[in-house]
Amino acid sequence: MKVLNNIRIIIFLPCLAAVFLFCHSVMAENSETLQGEPFTDPSYTQQMPSSWKDQPIRHDPDVGQVDLAVTLDQHLYRAIKGMIENYAAEHGLKISVSDGTCGITAGKLVRKAVDVGGFCCPPGKTDRLPGLLFHTIGVVPIVLLVHPENPIGDITLQEARKIFQGEMYRWSELKNSNGQQGPDTKIQPIGRLHCKIRPGHWRLLLDNEDLFSPRLQEVGTIPDMISLVAATPGAIGYEVMMMVERYRSEGKVKALKIDGIAPNRTNLLSRKYPLYRTLNITTWQGEKVKMQHAQELVDFLLGQEVRLDNKFNIIPASSLRQMGWQFKGNELIGSP
Repeated sequence: MKVLNNIRIIIFLPCLAAVFLFCHSVMAENSETLQGEPFTDPSYTQQMPSSWKDQPIRHDPDVGQVDLAVTLDQHLYRAIKGMIENYAAEHGLKISVSDGTCGITAGKLVRKAVDVGGFCCPPGKTDRLPGLLFHTIGVVPIVLLVHPENPIGDITLQEARKIFQGEMYRWSELKNSNGQQGPDTKIQPIGRLHCKIRPGHWRLLLDNEDLFSPRLQEVGTIPDMISLVAATPGAIGYEVMMMVERYRSEGKVKALKIDGIAPNRTNLLSRKYPLYRTLNITTWQGEKVKMQHAQELVDFLLGQEVRLDNKFNIIPASSLRQMGWQFKGNELIGSP
């Protein structure tokens, strides 16, 4: 009987080792696949009916009689609205510039109600309409934010993913730069899961909403993100610094490093820093939709990188090209 038990142990141990190696391999693979795709295939075109393709651009009545109608997401609106207004004045054009979101922009493009649209994300498949071209203004770091009194100032990308997945529950599971444990406070992840159909942005952290913790507290707006992180000692959220500065009246927050790398333009440009937004504007091509004034405006904006205020923290497209980021035409389609 003792010999039989020994045989069972001998057989069991290799099996246990094999199971451990398999589980470790699966965990490693899952860790690598948590990140979503940063871009969609630029060769893809959304199928649309012939009646849509034949439709010209028709501005919405509320913009009035204008030469160009432009709608921008809230990031680009603040970064380039002034440039557009100056361009309009210098060229004697009437240009309507409206503030919105990627969803609002997409809706107006589908209706062919605007000549130029602006996004804070790379295009999703449904955004790649026939005749629509994307032009990248630049990229901007997405920053992980915590309460200002949280002593933790640096976490790994793996730890960040575990936190937002709900696999790490308390800040005491982490250590600060001095090797001291974080406070014994429950972690409260906060997310703004906008633009779910588009690649990049928060999906570089976790690919889809199903990967986030059931304890994730969702917010619908950027001010809500800032105010909630500022008011909650155990909170962690994310946003770009231009919006943190814009909504500083909502409360004070602290930016985290990731793997010891600060969320600045230099580190993102070299791809040492992992999280970012991609800022794009669009033009139309085609006999019934192309507007020469729109193309000239976009060409002007792409050449105005020296006038991008440093407070927006945007890395312009020309700098990205120099560092080996991949483009198709004017559209950013891959990192080094």
